[in-house]
Amino acid sequence: MTIEQIYTGCLAQGAYYLESEGEAAIIDPLRETTPYLDKARDRGTRIKYIFETHFHADFVSGHLDLAQKTGAQIVYGPQAETTYAKHSARDGEEFRLGKLTIRVLHTPGHTPESTTYLLLDAEGREHAIFTGDTLFIGDVGRPDLAQKSGSLTVEDLAGMLYDSLRTKIMPLSDEVIVYPAHGAGSACGKNMSKETWDTLGRQKATNYALRASMTKAEFIEEVTNGLLPPPQYFAKNAKINKQGYESIDVVMERGARALSPREFELVANETGALILDVRDKAAFVRGFVPNSIFIGLDGSFAPWVGALVVDLMQPILLVAPEGREEETVKRLARVGYDNALGYLAGGFAAWRATGAEVDSIPTIDVAGFEAAYSKAPDIPILDVRKPGEWRAEHLSSAQHFALDTLNQNMSALDPEREYYLHCRSGYRSTVAASILKSRGFDRLINVQGAFTDIVASKMPTTNLVCEGK
Repeated sequence: MTIEQIYTGCLAQGAYYLESEGEAAIIDPLRETTPYLDKARDRGTRIKYIFETHFHADFVSGHLDLAQKTGAQIVYGPQAETTYAKHSARDGEEFRLGKLTIRVLHTPGHTPESTTYLLLDAEGREHAIFTGDTLFIGDVGRPDLAQKSGSLTVEDLAGMLYDSLRTKIMPLSDEVIVYPAHGAGSACGKNMSKETWDTLGRQKATNYALRASMTKAEFIEEVTNGLLPPPQYFAKNAKINKQGYESIDVVMERGARALSPREFELVANETGALILDVRDKAAFVRGFVPNSIFIGLDGSFAPWVGALVVDLMQPILLVAPEGREEETVKRLARVGYDNALGYLAGGFAAWRATGAEVDSIPTIDVAGFEAAYSKAPDIPILDVRKPGEWRAEHLSSAQHFALDTLNQNMSALDPEREYYLHCRSGYRSTVAASILKSRGFDRLINVQGAFTDIVASKMPTTNLVCEGK
């Protein structure tokens, strides 16, 4: 028996490769099929099944391409309606994989079709559960992503999740290994651990949602309290996973196309494409193609693209670090952005070498900000961190403009006014500055440095607002 977790850190997502006696199954595959195909080929196995725990909202699954290339059967649990062929499993139905058995446990709550797969070893003993977004390490799936699909409310789904956990999962052996679909960093839960697997016994002892004495009313209150609105692309990704998509091979061929600076400019003018610069933030602020938007690969790239680029079919042109162009196209496709039209051959250096116009964003470190602040404590500051970060601690003179709401709130800002932008590391402030710059805001100063550095500097702490203290 082989179980391998294939974890993708930038999405905090775990897919799984199971194998026995030359037969393999993939659970919750990502969009690209190559890792699974290569593994099966190298091990001389045949991919027999593709198990989906639910309609994923935070990424586009690779189930359709993988099924087309392998002949594997796509399996969903009850209540999963799709426009393509798949097997709709019954609650309790079993599938043979070599000497292993995979039993379907319908566990609605995160979504109506959410399903957990129980793996039984060759002797029929309970070995592991693949819980999708039903049970995480330290948390459970949020119940607010599917209520618009029918008459179900968030509270209805939370109640279903309570029942699923207590009737289908908690009765299992404490030795059963829990393999979830996500870890810390995913927006599919609130308090996920950085650990990506655990035993069910430890989760019963430590996971707040599995507290034995918890009533259903208490569970509903705790699970629904403090939920932030889901990113706008979640519902769109779930729809894609239900209805299908263009082959990843076609998407990669179209997007991973090298364009000379002249071709790049022509395509931009002809299509109105968004120019997406994914380089390091420090390199971006020093110089970029005018009207580019920065979302760096070495941050939470796909979630920020999904939060800020509303149209999944938006034409996109890429400025990427050399050697990472195909990676960028693939990571866009993982969250449904399939309309990349090519990348700037030779990167930004090639653009600059032509003598074409270049833009930049004035950027200072924490010491520079402290100096400016000490001279004028009323300077306009935009804090683009998350609401929780803002509530915990912020400069009293700052305005709060959470990055993922910047597009909706831009009318409240004055393009003629000077603004200092800050976050925690400078990544989000650079994203925000690039968006504002592309909309005609020319008096921007970006602060590169952590808020904790600002607090730790000689700046008077009386200018801090610390909620709850």
